[in-house]
Amino acid sequence: MSELIIRPATENDIAQIYAYVVELAIYEKAEHEVVTTPEELQAALFCNQPRVFALICEHQGQAIGFAVYFYNFSTWLGQHGIYLEDLYVTPDSRGLGAGKALLKRLAEIAVAENCGRIEWAVLDWNEPAIKFYLSLGANPQDEWTVYRLTGTALSSFAAS
Repeated sequence: MSELIIRPATENDIAQIYAYVVELAIYEKAEHEVVTTPEELQAALFCNQPRVFALICEHQGQAIGFAVYFYNFSTWLGQHGIYLEDLYVTPDSRGLGAGKALLKRLAEIAVAENCGRIEWAVLDWNEPAIKFYLSLGANPQDEWTVYRLTGTALSSFAAS
């Protein structure tokens, strides 16, 4: 078995990244919520001052997974952190260590950049992911509830 390669995404990866976004949304039973386009992803990831970044995992010269992340800030820690927006490995490549390799690379980035933590959300029914994250030493933050303003509610509130 050849080694896994984790590398920063390039503009040549946009079609693959978009495909992974859709595949992940299908897995999460939310395909209808994907409204972005490959062009919008490219503009966000590869503008002059990007605020979002992506990693690609390759095995035997083929992309098999990705991670998309951005930086946040904790006033309690007084440090930046990394928020993992998406982590996805193709079903036929699971078990090769790709998810762990992507998270390890993200941890290396966090440590190198003096970030205090990495955070992400997982659907409460996604038992394989939950078990995987627990095996890495991650802890659920059950006392926090995520809130979201989006769509009409966001627009209406902004205009109020």
